[in-house]
Amino acid sequence: MNITVLREVRPGETRVALAPESCAKLVKAGYSVSVETGAGVTAFYDDDAYREVGVTIGTDVAAMTAGSDIVVKVRPPVMEEGRDEIGFMRPGAVLLGSLMPLRYLDVMEALAARGVTSFSTDAIPRTTRAQSMDTLSSMANLTGYRGVLLAAAALPKYFPMLMTAAGTVLPAKVFVIGAAVAGLQAIATARRLGANVVATDVRPEVKEQIESVGAKYVGIELKESAVAGGGYARELSEEDKARQRELLADQCAASDVVITTALIGGVFAPKLINADIVRRMRPGSIIVDLGADGGGNCELSKLGETIVEKGVTIVAPLNLPASMPTHASLLFSRNLTAFLLAYTRDNAFYLDMEDDIQKGAIITHEGTVVHARTLEAIRKKSEG
Repeated sequence: MNITVLREVRPGETRVALAPESCAKLVKAGYSVSVETGAGVTAFYDDDAYREVGVTIGTDVAAMTAGSDIVVKVRPPVMEEGRDEIGFMRPGAVLLGSLMPLRYLDVMEALAARGVTSFSTDAIPRTTRAQSMDTLSSMANLTGYRGVLLAAAALPKYFPMLMTAAGTVLPAKVFVIGAAVAGLQAIATARRLGANVVATDVRPEVKEQIESVGAKYVGIELKESAVAGGGYARELSEEDKARQRELLADQCAASDVVITTALIGGVFAPKLINADIVRRMRPGSIIVDLGADGGGNCELSKLGETIVEKGVTIVAPLNLPASMPTHASLLFSRNLTAFLLAYTRDNAFYLDMEDDIQKGAIITHEGTVVHARTLEAIRKKSEG
């Protein structure tokens, strides 16, 4: 079977779906791997690095894709004049990547219409067996790490406590909102930089995880559970939202840095920090809105930009993993390779609709959208 790696052409994307290391494993497993020329350059993997592990480098993207059994990408395929990646794929081909189906409904409908069987690695169930395939967690780890570095660079203070000849400098106070993968990595990174860290999450069961990476847990007692299953959180009731807002306002006012990482269902960012909360914060303090890709956790955030509001710097970076393309690509690539090799038999990839991982990650198959949440979102969109 043939695997084709396409170059990412969406603005700002620097990652590549398969690094040379992973290509070597797939070639050894019996696959023929083709990579579009220049696909790895922005991640600092040149064409020669792929050739050295037995990969074919191609320049005719339409022909490469049309002849491929499996197409792998980081981001959803583009449908542009001269580069219709969905139109290039043959019916029955398999597409594997982080497709973010709820954010790209039109693309999912086009994949179904083309007869492509697509798997979205960000929809893989968060189970022990699937951990090695979970690109969402791998990329969230990078996001949490990078977000703290952005905060440290923007803060007009030290992060750690310092004892100098000029006296003692107190450590920065960091408040992390959300303690999934990105939040836990943000806590750990801020602690390594010497900050005092407080964190909150609507799922009280993560208290031990927060404390295990060195932060103090703060939270409210919810009237209704906020656990949605699969390690995700759901939206709070109006009563719980009001009580949570009071907690956030007090903690933000006492903090030098606020890092938000909250997502509902791992996709959309709830608005947690309003203008009133920002106005209560100290001049010189920093908000890093790591929910920006999902719409932002701060209502004042300008997505992809850095602004200053009443002396508070609000950073809302988009696609932070792309700012670390070498390791982001390597980890993403290992996740995809784990998925492919888990379902390789007799030198070929096989479908298993009864398998919990494939069943959770499959988005389109045999001409239809089969992913329940995506189908529901399409239905709501059609109803206006």
